[in-house]
Amino acid sequence: MKLNRTYLFISISSLALVIVLIIQVNWIVQTAQIKEELFNEKANMVLARTVEALASDKEACRKLETSIGKSEIHKIDSLFTHYMKFYNFHIEYYFEVKPGPVPFTDNIGFVNNLYPDNLYSNDIYAKPDQPGCYKKNLEAVANKNGLELKLIFPKKEQFIRQEMGSVFITSVILLLVVLFLSWRTIVSLINEKKISDHTTDFLNNMTHEFKTPLTNIALAGKMILKASTHKQEERMKHHSEIILEENEKLRLQVEQMLSMTALERGEIPLQKTELDVHQLITGTLKYINIQVDNQSGYLKADLVAARYVVMGDKTHLTNALCNLIDNAIKYSGEKPELSVQTSNIGQYIFIAVSDKGIGIEKKYHKKIFDKFFRVPTGDVHTVKGFGLGLAYIKKIVELHKGIIALESEKGKGTTFIIRLPYV
Repeated sequence: MKLNRTYLFISISSLALVIVLIIQVNWIVQTAQIKEELFNEKANMVLARTVEALASDKEACRKLETSIGKSEIHKIDSLFTHYMKFYNFHIEYYFEVKPGPVPFTDNIGFVNNLYPDNLYSNDIYAKPDQPGCYKKNLEAVANKNGLELKLIFPKKEQFIRQEMGSVFITSVILLLVVLFLSWRTIVSLINEKKISDHTTDFLNNMTHEFKTPLTNIALAGKMILKASTHKQEERMKHHSEIILEENEKLRLQVEQMLSMTALERGEIPLQKTELDVHQLITGTLKYINIQVDNQSGYLKADLVAARYVVMGDKTHLTNALCNLIDNAIKYSGEKPELSVQTSNIGQYIFIAVSDKGIGIEKKYHKKIFDKFFRVPTGDVHTVKGFGLGLAYIKKIVELHKGIIALESEKGKGTTFIIRLPYV
């Protein structure tokens, strides 16, 4: 139910964010349209006022009826300049006076003949229906059919973008900030949910782990009371051993949790000395072999590395190795088949611990070293533990400037490989 609520919240938040994004983009588009409308209005006003001024100048009208010379061009240009300043319209422009229904290609030649100096000095070349072109009929000014005055802004789009610049950039920055914060919030929420789930699983596992030893201790205590009544010393000794064994299990579980926390905080400095890895493995296997033999399994050691001395903390490396082999036994079924191998590649010694157990699905490979994580097996916990073992091993290996990796496939066993720099 909580999981559904979490994903419902994420879905609603994402939907709201998308809606806000759409509204913001729509607002930017509308703002651009308004800016363009204002531009068009100013351009048309400048053109209209210029034509009105020409119409009120009888001398200019008379000359435009006969020919278009440099003086007329200068007159029109000065009017445009005046009204551009009047309307606070600061943008590069040029203009054309286009006579009659002449094909466009001929138009260029016609205009070029009328005022070539003006065209070439300003790099002006007319284009039909080009963007930023505004035109007004001059029939009211000169008695010529089809005579038009064109006002052209070659950098209209750039001008509008500049006008939009501050609004657009601010909007984009705010959108990116909102998107980033939303993404971080959702990721944090998902991570918190995972931590919460792992913590819940950890507490459940811890309850199971502590419950069994406590039950055994209580049972052994009751048996001792009964045995003491009948003075059965052998039974008392046996039950006392159970109490001590279960007590040791509880102590080790607590120590593992405390060690993991202390290591993460850097509160336990490593006591590094030169260690013989082969000797370390051999010593560990002496104790492990008893457990393997009791389960009718076998454990093979193939220690062939030529360089096997490392700088390390004997206690923590031994614990890490014990944990790794113990994990291999736990997940190997009734008859474990294990192997421990060493080899050298480059400046490193490699320690490989392999089993032929149940294996690990690929989707869990990246999570397997996370604290409290255990491969899901449903509600039944056939293998005991808190999910701290591999996290502890990874931490110890990293503190020794090494790395740990795994190769595994469901149903085909697992191999954990530790790489450490040798001396």
